[in-house]
Amino acid sequence: MPVRYPNGKKFVPKSTTNKKKPTKPLSYSNRGMSLEESINESNEFYLSRGMAVIHKKPTPVQIVQVNYPKRSAAVIKEAYFKQPSTTDYNGVYKGKHIDFEAKESRNKTSFPLKNFHDHQVEHMKNVLQHDGICFVLLSFSNNQEVYLLDASHIIDCYERQHIDRKSIPRSIIEDCGYLVETGFHPRIDYLKIVDQVYF
Repeated sequence: MPVRYPNGKKFVPKSTTNKKKPTKPLSYSNRGMSLEESINESNEFYLSRGMAVIHKKPTPVQIVQVNYPKRSAAVIKEAYFKQPSTTDYNGVYKGKHIDFEAKESRNKTSFPLKNFHDHQVEHMKNVLQHDGICFVLLSFSNNQEVYLLDASHIIDCYERQHIDRKSIPRSIIEDCGYLVETGFHPRIDYLKIVDQVYF
């Protein structure tokens, strides 16, 4: 007599002759975290160890319309950016102002300059002019590599793009930049490179 489930369906044992599908080797590098999440986690690590105080800058937003479907909940329906943002992160490290932008690209051979904007480049110039530490963390997401590139190289490439190329070749990033070690704690250890380059 066949065994049945409470809903009346027959119990059918799984065949032991089925071949298992081949599985991809497990990779735990970054575990699918975005560049921003990895940097935020690294900054929390640095802060908890008393090494640096670096935070992501909030984007200034003007809220125009809000709906209140319930007393306890509010839903923003319309909002605008108050002003263009400068760079993503800033803070203090070893008594110096530190300021940097984080950018990610799927491009394998170069980094498009369209990822940068006039106001960001102008801000980087101002930070360098006042002797602050300013750089960009560039992530090539196809192979999970992150490079630290001093802001002066970004400014130079950005200002020459009308006569030169519209992107920074990967070879220049590898020659002028520094490959940042990635791991578990911190996920992106960019302060190790900052120590080498700026101190």
